[in-house]
Amino acid sequence: MNKNDTNERAQKLREKLIADVSKTGGHLAPSLGVVELTMALHEVFESPKDSIIWDVGHQAYAHKILTGRSDRFHTLRQKGGISGFPKRSESEHDPFGAGHSSTSISAALGIAEAKSLSGDSGKTIAVIGDGSLTAGLAYEGLNNAGGLQNKNLIVVFNDNKMSIDKNVGALSRFINRGLTNPTFNRIRRDMKVLLNLISTKDLNILELTRRAALVVKDFFLAGSLFEAFGFRYIGPVDGHNLEELIETLKKISQEIDMSPAKSNPILLHVITKKGKGYKPAEEDPTKFHGVGPFDIETGELVKPAIPKPPSYTEVFGETICKMMAKDSRIVAITAAMPDGTGLNEVKETYPGRYYDVGIAEQHAVTFAAGLATRGFRPMVAIYSSFLQRAYDSIVHDVCLQNLPVIFAIDRAGVVGADGPTHHGVFDISFLRQIPAIAIAAPKDEEELRQMLISAPEYGIPIAIRYPRGCGLGVKAATETVHIPLGKSEVVRSHSRPIAAIFAIGNMTEVACDAADRLEGKGMQVDVINARFAKPIDETMLNHYAQKCKTFITIEDNVLMGGYGSAVLEFLSDRGISDVTVKRIGYRDEFIGQGSISEIHEMHGLTSENVIKTITGEDTEKPVTRDS
Repeated sequence: MNKNDTNERAQKLREKLIADVSKTGGHLAPSLGVVELTMALHEVFESPKDSIIWDVGHQAYAHKILTGRSDRFHTLRQKGGISGFPKRSESEHDPFGAGHSSTSISAALGIAEAKSLSGDSGKTIAVIGDGSLTAGLAYEGLNNAGGLQNKNLIVVFNDNKMSIDKNVGALSRFINRGLTNPTFNRIRRDMKVLLNLISTKDLNILELTRRAALVVKDFFLAGSLFEAFGFRYIGPVDGHNLEELIETLKKISQEIDMSPAKSNPILLHVITKKGKGYKPAEEDPTKFHGVGPFDIETGELVKPAIPKPPSYTEVFGETICKMMAKDSRIVAITAAMPDGTGLNEVKETYPGRYYDVGIAEQHAVTFAAGLATRGFRPMVAIYSSFLQRAYDSIVHDVCLQNLPVIFAIDRAGVVGADGPTHHGVFDISFLRQIPAIAIAAPKDEEELRQMLISAPEYGIPIAIRYPRGCGLGVKAATETVHIPLGKSEVVRSHSRPIAAIFAIGNMTEVACDAADRLEGKGMQVDVINARFAKPIDETMLNHYAQKCKTFITIEDNVLMGGYGSAVLEFLSDRGISDVTVKRIGYRDEFIGQGSISEIHEMHGLTSENVIKTITGEDTEKPVTRDS
């Protein structure tokens, strides 16, 4: 392969990535960093016979383009378009779906063993990186793989020293100090050249000195981590030198073919630069990790014509900073997402009370539980879809011991273009069944402030869920308002309403709009801002069971087990049978990608559908409701 040709191909691939993502938004910097690696993998291996599993999934854009999806790549993350992550139903070249991190080694090992059991000689390659090696699941996979000794398993460690933000923790320090140590690698290269020169057919000095070389490696690498897991370590290799990558991968493939059935799996260490080939992304890989539409020339984000209010994430960050100034018990914890969860200001202002634990949600929760046993009030800021990875820790380590951990659940509800792997539509349901925990959802950004300020005083585990995107433009109150635990708020009231809408979180605005439009038609409807999915306001429910006989519940959560289910359970348990409850929420399915407004319309989380649910009148909007 001509070097100029390969460089030109890599450049064209980067140009397409940049051009399309500048319009759709997406995970640009991670995919730019693996262009040459992706090309080399597809040059050496035969997909789909050889399975390539990407971890995390947002590194796979170039892979999608090279596997028959180039002509549709401009539909990336759009409704009806291709997914921003590997997706089994989308292509045979995506053997395993991935939207979160650290799953690739375990999945690849399972696929490799399945091939072995069925007599399939195809190889299985797991590409892990972008911070994924900070999660425990990756080490569970490494440990099992080293024990099983499946020779057809290759783990490619894409080392870009980044996750979404800079990598953190002892492992990151070890890798950066050891595996990329220039002195060790210079000695290794020089010794390899020398030993090859003096080796003969009968006396392979290079092979004889391999174990001696490991002693040198141990000196520099503090124990040769990956070899301790039972892998044969190769590298590091320049991840942007396409010729070297292809040569290395070809040798690996050939050696695997000649190896005994039970041989050590291989770990190839590749050094890459996140955002490679696009200067703005190289200079600020965090900004371009997941980016909205942007101007290619300047790298600046395309700003809306009308300035928007601060996001819920920004309001959370500002509020917790002010709380930490007044209350020394509060500490902040994130799982590799300081920017995404709004904790950058906390990180700078209170570094001693800020913890980034890496991509390790389970550890984040149990770590918070430990802090809480000593009187602290830990705020654990995690996306809704990521929090579900720590479910056992929430049950066993926090709630069973009734520890006052505060979960700030960002991206609750649907998140738009990232699709089903990132929608946070299950948290009310999976948390509500756990004893001891409270679940709150603010109707706007000011109520989020009030809930955060009130939370430390409840003295119990509490989850506060809030959506992705901007608030409603509600100004901060001049005085702090303490919200009583489990108490709802009537926001539209009439003497004889035909129905009562119980809305939770950001659906309160939808309910109010529907009520106002109905009032314009001469129909009176009350709206209750539920505030809490648990404990529910039993006094308010009893009051309205006497006042009107039609309840509407609306929530940015799945219907099964959600807030509407809690209302039904309350009425059923108390024998109240003369109230009809109509629930609005998400159907029992995984929700596809699209804009948030498109998804809300598809599932009936609109004022039009609320009106139809109450009146029975037809509308032009799609409807979902449950009686």
